[in-house]
Amino acid sequence: MTFTSSSSSSTSSSSTPQANPNRWKALTILSLAQFLIILDTSIIGVALPTIQQHFGITQTDLQWIFNAYVITFGALLLLGGKLSDIIGQRKVFTVGFLVLTGASVLAGIAISNDMLITARVLQGLGAALIAPSALSIVMNLFSANKSEMNKAMGIWGAAAPAGGTAGVFLGGIITAWFDWPWVFLINVPIGIAVLALIPKLIPKGVKKKGSIDYLGALTITASIGILIFSIVNANENSWTSLQTISLLSLSIVLFGGFIAIEKRSKEPLMPLHIFRIPNLLSSNIVMALLGASWVSMWFFLNLYLQQILHYGPLKSGLALLPMTGLIMIMMTWLMPKLIGKLGIKENLIAGLGLLTLGLILFSFTPANSNDVNNNNNYVFLVYVLPASIISALGMSFSYIPILISAISNAKNEESGIASGLVNTTYQLGSALGLAIMVSVSTIHSEYLTSIGINMIVALNEGFHLAFIGTAIISAIAAITAVSFINTKSKE
Repeated sequence: MTFTSSSSSSTSSSSTPQANPNRWKALTILSLAQFLIILDTSIIGVALPTIQQHFGITQTDLQWIFNAYVITFGALLLLGGKLSDIIGQRKVFTVGFLVLTGASVLAGIAISNDMLITARVLQGLGAALIAPSALSIVMNLFSANKSEMNKAMGIWGAAAPAGGTAGVFLGGIITAWFDWPWVFLINVPIGIAVLALIPKLIPKGVKKKGSIDYLGALTITASIGILIFSIVNANENSWTSLQTISLLSLSIVLFGGFIAIEKRSKEPLMPLHIFRIPNLLSSNIVMALLGASWVSMWFFLNLYLQQILHYGPLKSGLALLPMTGLIMIMMTWLMPKLIGKLGIKENLIAGLGLLTLGLILFSFTPANSNDVNNNNNYVFLVYVLPASIISALGMSFSYIPILISAISNAKNEESGIASGLVNTTYQLGSALGLAIMVSVSTIHSEYLTSIGINMIVALNEGFHLAFIGTAIISAIAAITAVSFINTKSKE
């Protein structure tokens, strides 16, 4: 595997940003962007009950405050990647931050649920522009030096789990000490600071001549949006309901239409030849499976801490800090060295194996602590913490290698669409995996309750089944990596 472009013109066009003495400062801004867009996914979780009470809305209405962001983000990532290739990464990155910052102000001053949902849609739009353009800039900045690339990707990769955990932790603090609007307004000073620094630190990036395939963009955006919409609503409407089946069928038809459009288009949104890039298809499959297992684990671990161990939001956030701290240390310090010494595939397989083991260990967490004198802290130390550490190690060993494998062989001028694709597959995998695991867990818990099992025990057994399900998904990812990802052992 090489980190340089396969074309000489791309290499020469990227030499200036690679030699930019401010590239590490630029990486700080780009990693902060990644941190922020993941933060916006998780920070509202603790605040949702307060928002529900404030607006007097139903549980169905409430879920859209979360889903509006996720659906828009996932549906527009491919378009965001294409725009960054055509218009230029820095321009799209800047527009994304303008939209995200403005939408955060709108969310913070929302006077109705509809206004808040609209703001969340706009936040998702901003995130869909930021994510692929930022990752493209990172790849172009550091593509000439393998050692620097590994280190840069480690820092970039650590920003995502850090944002996820910080969102839970900060959401609890902000909601308890201030008020729910500040979970959105916290973005504003960060956004203003980033916008001020972009002209000084962020290079223009590589772009190519071309036009936007608007029909293809509309078709794939509708397909992905409907798919995610049907998934997140399947548990409420049932997976076999007419609405769910109709929406899933419509999504498939639109996707087929998108493929047909791309085959005929002179300037396709997603050139189908991109899948000839070594490892891109297999890496995206593994990335989707990784998202499905990791996000589902994170969701059910939060529920276990709060609903079984009765931890409050702040204590739950603190309980998750060891995972985040370990991931940040591993990704920024150790993983760049290990990737250089052992290679991408070896680290990836080891990581997916560790993640599978950690997920299996979570399935042994007890429903109560009667056997240890009701000491829930003992349960955390004996059952939760070891599984958390092993899972964190698994994510640390997996995420950066699969990201590099998916993107590094793309030409610089196609890095935007490759970045948008890998981000899209992670979001789709996360949404689909979580929806399936929630459905499996809920059905199992309700069945156990119906036959007279204690409600807490039944709830925990549902969590256990979900953890086993995520372990199976992680194992499938490992098998896929072994079978289809081809890289040299050492580079």
